[in-house]
Amino acid sequence: MRLWPFRRARSRPPRIDHDDLLVAEDVLRRNVEDVLVVRERKILGPTIVFRGDLLTGPSDALARLEPRFRPYGYTPFLREEATGVTLQAWPLAQVAEPRRTVVNVLLFVLTCLSTLVAGAAFFVGSPTFDAFRSLAVPFPYFLSGIPFAVPLIAILTTHEFGHYFTARYYKAAVSLPYFIPAPPPFLFGTFGAVIRMRSPARDRNSLFDIAAAGPIAGMLVALPLMWLGLEWSTVGPPTGGEFGNSLLRRLLVDLKFGVLPAGLVVNTHPMADAAWAGFFVTALNLFPVGQLDGGRIAYALFGRRHALVGRLTLAAMLSMAGIVAVTVDWSAAMNWLVWAVLILFLIGFGHQPPLDDITPLSPGRRLLGFLCLVLLVLLVPPVPIPIPK
Repeated sequence: MRLWPFRRARSRPPRIDHDDLLVAEDVLRRNVEDVLVVRERKILGPTIVFRGDLLTGPSDALARLEPRFRPYGYTPFLREEATGVTLQAWPLAQVAEPRRTVVNVLLFVLTCLSTLVAGAAFFVGSPTFDAFRSLAVPFPYFLSGIPFAVPLIAILTTHEFGHYFTARYYKAAVSLPYFIPAPPPFLFGTFGAVIRMRSPARDRNSLFDIAAAGPIAGMLVALPLMWLGLEWSTVGPPTGGEFGNSLLRRLLVDLKFGVLPAGLVVNTHPMADAAWAGFFVTALNLFPVGQLDGGRIAYALFGRRHALVGRLTLAAMLSMAGIVAVTVDWSAAMNWLVWAVLILFLIGFGHQPPLDDITPLSPGRRLLGFLCLVLLVLLVPPVPIPIPK
């Protein structure tokens, strides 16, 4: 990213060796004096901290400080404390990484193939495509997975590009989606997809928009696919392998089929199964923990209390595991226990703050954030995937 719109011959400020922190502290202090009345200076590890009072709004202060700090290899972070404003200079200048689009494309193709295999192996209920299973030739057999694979890929792609285009709108450095294939015997053929944020969000509002755009975009595709899949589903005796009902899915099933006679269930079309997987992936992402979409939303809503929200979420999940173990059985509770272990040891509760951690979240976004938490409750089935005994 260019510092100025046009390049001319000019002397550039020398990049400071971060080991020489006293020199860096003096240089940066002189660059903040017209933005912050400095009352205290401190060096904490590699970070240089200035405390004082802002002379302008946080957004304007950030706009001035970013281009001043960047040539020296630092990035400014603004935080509000009881005694005033803290300006932290982190040695985190944005790094331009080479695009490896071929990797993204390859993973996308592999995920398309793995979900196609999963659809052919595990999901039936489309008479048109199920007919391919009777053919002895391998390639037409795998075409029977299309009614599951195509809707699921559509949901995942929309979700991730919701993040991507919103991040690009805010000029944040972000990677293209990385799809994660999962070969059989994994049920859905994929572990989802991720994007990499290569720069911090500018403020809580942009952080919220980037985080919420994925689940909202994905649900705009998953909801009509679920309804269409239910239109093509049938009522009959259970055939095994039914997924757990979330409140939202149960509502849609009741609207379509009403009260089912005793002993009968909805034998779902593969498209409805793909939409169920989309609901489930969205629910997992909305848990307000760490770097998950819900964790980013929680940071935008609650600021530095987001870690407490994450720990309370983990406690609620463990409580849910206990309730399911008592009311159903321990094998059913394993869904919650496995996810709790993954959160505790792999995801964690940390979250990088935005550059401007002072400007509050707008009221409209705050309302939408709480609605996202309500959506989480509507999407989570008590027993997502029953484990055979």
